[in-house]
Amino acid sequence: MLKVFLVEDEYVVREGIKNNIDWKSHGYDFCGEAGDGELAYSMIQKEKPDIVITDIKMPFMDGLTLSRMIKQEFPWIEIIILTGYEDFQFAREAIKIGVSCYLLKPVNGESIIKEVDALSLKIMEKKAERDASKRYEEDMRERTELDKRDLFNALVRGGKSASEIISEAKKLSIDLSALRYNVMLLKLWSTKHDIGEFSNSAVKVEQKIRKAAEDNGAIFFDFKIEGTALLFKGDDDEQIKKSIDTAISRMKEVFDEYKNIRYFGGIGQIVGRITEIPTSFDWASRAFAHLYLTSENAFLVGSKEGLKPSNDTDILSEINPQHIDRHLIKKFLRGGETSETPFFLEEFLNGIGNNAIKSSMLRQYIAMDVYFCVADFTENELGLTRTELEGKVELPRADILMDENKTHEYLVDIINTALSLRQDHALGRYHDVVNEVTAFIAEHYSDEELSLNTLAAQVNFSPNHLSAIFKQETGQPFIKYLTDYRMNVAKDLLRRSSKKSNEIGIMVGYKDPHYFSYLFKKTQGVTPTQYRNTGLEDNEE
Repeated sequence: MLKVFLVEDEYVVREGIKNNIDWKSHGYDFCGEAGDGELAYSMIQKEKPDIVITDIKMPFMDGLTLSRMIKQEFPWIEIIILTGYEDFQFAREAIKIGVSCYLLKPVNGESIIKEVDALSLKIMEKKAERDASKRYEEDMRERTELDKRDLFNALVRGGKSASEIISEAKKLSIDLSALRYNVMLLKLWSTKHDIGEFSNSAVKVEQKIRKAAEDNGAIFFDFKIEGTALLFKGDDDEQIKKSIDTAISRMKEVFDEYKNIRYFGGIGQIVGRITEIPTSFDWASRAFAHLYLTSENAFLVGSKEGLKPSNDTDILSEINPQHIDRHLIKKFLRGGETSETPFFLEEFLNGIGNNAIKSSMLRQYIAMDVYFCVADFTENELGLTRTELEGKVELPRADILMDENKTHEYLVDIINTALSLRQDHALGRYHDVVNEVTAFIAEHYSDEELSLNTLAAQVNFSPNHLSAIFKQETGQPFIKYLTDYRMNVAKDLLRRSSKKSNEIGIMVGYKDPHYFSYLFKKTQGVTPTQYRNTGLEDNEE
């Protein structure tokens, strides 16, 4: 029920308008009245009516001043001006302010209710438009997250000027302006699943830690296909350190609620320029590499003095095995990224001993163990035969093992080769998953509740992970694919059937006819009715 508020200084006129119109029977709530604009304004702020009827000439504050103030604070409120003056200057000023209707006194209840009814239709149309626009923005949020992912990759890769980065960020309503920056990389997963596998609790935790981070000034990004990145910014080092410590404390409170969630974070070094963020990212990556070297939860800080816990509550196990631990290499081969390989390898070798790579004997042991580990991984976990592996992963030659740098390069190369083979293997699986998703869409597109979350649960992926691989496989975000699919079906029905557009909207998954019409025009450039008429004309030709 729309709310109506009356402002009139003449008591008899005010009482007549209030009592001689049966507001409720016409579908309106008469929510208040006042004798002048000054009293009315504070009451309007509280009641927030949909329509204000006001006299133009009143003591303390006139109707034009009141109307101007209302439109500045509540632009959606419609205003009807009542006046006994035929001065065109008043009318022109009222139109300039945005007043909807200008009625000359004396007025009767019939003329007032006629204008109120006309405005109510306008209000409902505007509300439906606002609701549709808001829903559209929410539906398109997936595309925004993917664009943010691209922005973060541009931030940490370097190569773009600060002005270019800032401009791209502004398009996403992200403010990157600050004096200091720091990067945190974070991964979390259920102990009941391998790294990256879907877990409902992991999704809930991610939502909570996202809020914890954003409440402390961090910008939240999805990073690559799996994982999360946080960009902290502030005016000085102390502010950033405090923000990170507070965010970590809040996150740990969340983790305490979910004992089955494992987490690991790598924190970089604070830098003073946007173009230096790649340096902070490298330090965060160095710390993050310890994810594959420990089984403990931790937030580690990467620094020139070595890696250290972010605070006293993090106790990381000593990583100093007496022999090479193949389990750690396998762990990295299953979940690591090629960009992380140099950092992982460096920390892995440091765990064996600071001078391990300098010993020719140890170099041979290390190289051979890594080779056999890679061969075993590709054969038993990726299903490749030794014949298929030949030419892609070679045994280390003597000339390689004689040189420290060449040995290091060899280790990086064979690990990255294994990761590339794993990626190719995953792409095949991803292709099958996306085929399953598109088939599910074709069968269930008419279900209004169909969403990225629904499909993620269907294929046992996290929503962010599914969104990334869907875009990777199809070249477009899931929501665009679904919307295009529904619009194509709707266009076919508009051309080939006589069903009403609201019926067609329901058939393609939109129970709200306003939203269907809004979305159709947004994506096709014409309304459903215009499209049908154009289609019929084309058929006649």
